[in-house]
Amino acid sequence: MTIKNPKPHPQWYSPETGIYSSTFPNRYVPSDPFLDVVSFIFSHKHRGVSALIDSSTGSSISYPELYPLVQAMASGLYHSMGVRQSDVVLVLLPNSIYYPIVFLGIASLGAIVTTMNPLSSTPEIKKRITDCNASLAFTASEKVDTLRAFGVPAIGVPDNVTLDRKKTSFSAFYKLISGDFDLPPKPVIKQQDTVALIYSSGTTGVSKGAMLTHGNFIAMVELFIRFEASLYPHESSEDNVHLAVLPMFHIYGLAIFVLGLFSVGSSIVVVKKFDLNEVMKAIDRYKVTHFPLVPPLLTALTKKAKDSGGSSLKSLKQISCGAAPLSSIEVVEDLKQALPHVDFIQGYAMTESAGIGARGFNTEKIRNYTSIGLLAPNTQAKVVDWNTGSSLPPGSTGELWLRGPGIMKGYLNNVEATMATVDKDGWLHTGDIVSIDHDGYIFVKERLKEMIKYKGFQIAPADLEAVLISHPEILDVAVTAILDEKSGELPVAFVVKKHGSILSEAAVMDYVAEQVAPYKKVRKVVFTNSIPRSASGKVLRRQLRSNMASRL
Repeated sequence: MTIKNPKPHPQWYSPETGIYSSTFPNRYVPSDPFLDVVSFIFSHKHRGVSALIDSSTGSSISYPELYPLVQAMASGLYHSMGVRQSDVVLVLLPNSIYYPIVFLGIASLGAIVTTMNPLSSTPEIKKRITDCNASLAFTASEKVDTLRAFGVPAIGVPDNVTLDRKKTSFSAFYKLISGDFDLPPKPVIKQQDTVALIYSSGTTGVSKGAMLTHGNFIAMVELFIRFEASLYPHESSEDNVHLAVLPMFHIYGLAIFVLGLFSVGSSIVVVKKFDLNEVMKAIDRYKVTHFPLVPPLLTALTKKAKDSGGSSLKSLKQISCGAAPLSSIEVVEDLKQALPHVDFIQGYAMTESAGIGARGFNTEKIRNYTSIGLLAPNTQAKVVDWNTGSSLPPGSTGELWLRGPGIMKGYLNNVEATMATVDKDGWLHTGDIVSIDHDGYIFVKERLKEMIKYKGFQIAPADLEAVLISHPEILDVAVTAILDEKSGELPVAFVVKKHGSILSEAAVMDYVAEQVAPYKKVRKVVFTNSIPRSASGKVLRRQLRSNMASRL
């Protein structure tokens, strides 16, 4: 059947190559091979006043204090702790106003930061230290002894600046940032040098260390944060106040609050632990204008805003949502009803793309609240048929591939996983099923990849399966997810018990809970006679999910 007058392809899509370009013009990203991300961030002049504010105490670090503190941290690490270029330092911390100073101090020495969820279990911490050969750690005071038991020198970091500096558990930290040390010799850092090892499950399998470079982060600062600031020329970035509830160890929080915003002079109000009432108070107290969050927080915030009858959150200008797709448009409609003055956008990126991907942009004509936005500048995409491998035009549904300056160097010590994720032409195979409309807006349909997104946190099914299969009464196991309105997705374990076992669902959940971080817990157990697998032995998770749906 011939279609009369088919819609012409937009300029940003090439039917010959199947490549989508950004609808935005390219931006200049520095090409100097000897530029590091810390120098790049602080090379931008602005009139920002408060850089970091602790939400609970109000204690703060001003912009004039920020870079000298980063330099002091670098000097202390070099002279007192012997940190050198390419050393790996573990940062196992909750959000705090000191988190960016620790990260940037390490990075400015040419050393490498590996960030980790502070709720990680002892076996998970030990595995990370071994995997990336960490030689030093920054952590909360209660974890110092755990790390030292693994032979890693550990420095306790205070929650905020009001604590007594003589307090013994933090004396080592305050000594580092005292400014008593000479500046270290300036290392020769190249853009292609690794600056961070951020662990991600990627598209499949157990967690792997994505090697992100100074160049990746320079591109992220320019193509995500500074580009977004340029979209609103009538606003001054220095007047914007961002609320940091997102964890700084996650690429989403790291990109915004540890790196990008310092280049435009915005203020960051840091929340250590999410408490909805405290968040509402902080927004009003500090006149927060921008609140990046994840779907479960959006749902909670919307409900609270509706209940308050619009009496609070007057300062908010924009709420942005990322880290997991929104499950329903109703939440957005409720939000717009409760807070009609607030712009709502979604965004998309991966750890492996260094936080660069797509970002929502609403205009008078187009308001695509369900879209993850438009492709970032200097970034290309393909929509690929996952069965045939052929590239698809706008309006089609296929796997999203990305290419651009944010794509990681590879996974640490894992060539096989790297080759399975980034092909020889530099395309990152995201594992996300999307369509791109004729205006360039991207819509996530579902995920090819296996990862479970619980409250924005990534959980690799393989990690939980490894714990479960070690139980003496479990013969076979597979973990998948079910959708949940509050949390996004919940991990469900399908378990084959050994003959004669009287193992209960609760016992299985308790067994896992003892060995993993709280967010990784199995939330439901289904006993079954067998696990569906392909001819190659791969677990057929889609089949498990449909079995689960029919049971429910």
